[in-house]
Amino acid sequence: MHARFRWVVALVFFASNGFAEGPVSNAGYQLGKHYEEIVPAQPVATDGKIEVIEVFWYGCPHCYDFEPYVNAWAASKASDVEFRRIPAAFNKAWHVHAKAYYAAEALGVVDKIHAPFFKALHESKRRLDDEASLAEFFAENGVSKEAFTEAFNSFAVDAKVQQAIQSVKQYGIDGVPKVVINGKFRTPGEVGISFNDMLKVIDFLIDKERAAAKP
Repeated sequence: MHARFRWVVALVFFASNGFAEGPVSNAGYQLGKHYEEIVPAQPVATDGKIEVIEVFWYGCPHCYDFEPYVNAWAASKASDVEFRRIPAAFNKAWHVHAKAYYAAEALGVVDKIHAPFFKALHESKRRLDDEASLAEFFAENGVSKEAFTEAFNSFAVDAKVQQAIQSVKQYGIDGVPKVVINGKFRTPGEVGISFNDMLKVIDFLIDKERAAAKP
């Protein structure tokens, strides 16, 4: 199934279900229902830590809704957990937003850009879908148009986007938001649980990886 069509199907599903089933106890977490295994397991970027990756798209309303939850979780995560984000780039519009994210990362301004970008799209209903509109948006948030343009069109940013595309493919992800735990597990797209319960599943999998690492 084409990735764009799979995303439309996933969006319709979540719009009707809203991650809204009742709470799930830790004892009830099931492989294939509350989380999925990544086969084969993928390498992690940080040795000695448990890696948690949020895969997102700025235009995704569920990703926007998930941000306050994952931000609060990340702020209180354990020291042995490394959290990072990967922007999905399933089509041209997503590709432009992925480049914007990595341009912000290259410029060291993700903290200044990330939340305002979501708000601009979902609250102000702005169309930030090309280089010119993105340059204007970055300038409004303290980044010169020249600096943005140089980063946005750089080889390093293009390489990051291509790496992200490959990683998302290897993780077996076809919709967002998804969270990958230590290259071995991902949150599913076919069960309607709350964002709070999704984070509990992530913590459950982190504990699972801790236990597996003990001699």
